[in-house]
Amino acid sequence: MREIEDIRDKLLVNNSEIEVTDLGSGSAHFTSSKRMLSQITLTGLTPRIFCSFYFRILQFLEAKRVIELGTSLGITTLYLAARKEAKIFTFEGSSSVANVALTNFEYFNIKNIELIEGNIDSTLPDFLQNPSKINFALIDANHRYEPTIRYFNLLSKRMADKGIIVVDDIHHTPEMEKAWNELRKNDLVYASVDLFRCGLLFFDPALNKQHFVWSIS
Repeated sequence: MREIEDIRDKLLVNNSEIEVTDLGSGSAHFTSSKRMLSQITLTGLTPRIFCSFYFRILQFLEAKRVIELGTSLGITTLYLAARKEAKIFTFEGSSSVANVALTNFEYFNIKNIELIEGNIDSTLPDFLQNPSKINFALIDANHRYEPTIRYFNLLSKRMADKGIIVVDDIHHTPEMEKAWNELRKNDLVYASVDLFRCGLLFFDPALNKQHFVWSIS
């Protein structure tokens, strides 16, 4: 994965500005819609250790169909797409951000990523008209209570029996704490793991209702 991290390193020193259309909860780090790529990379991208962890989950699940809500600059997406047997469907609301991600995908000549641009409130329900089962989903888009619950409810109808949904930033705000505490108790969830940065929700009926707190380091 060193090649992907090389892209992250380049973004960290790229002070080009883009106009970001923020359809989510907004950023605690920015007051303007104009943002430097270096700042977005520093404050908004998933750390390498979690990107690698998500890839390992896909390998364990032998995932074929993967959903990512919140493409950002595409670094996490590239890690997910490293499982060549999986098709990655990634959703991004800001066209300028999506264009940066597409440039990164093109650099690697990635063939198993489909980027779906537009407001996820519209694009996700349309996409999920397809009844194909989902093995893994990452919710990292609109970090508020209501959208998080809504995205879960939509995705949960299409999850495979041993599928996993990851919810990012579960302790970011009281709203996200509330959402996480509700989701881990949902009747469709058979086990959950709190990794502090994110939470894992398991749909495997073979598991008993269990909740774990664990640290990745």
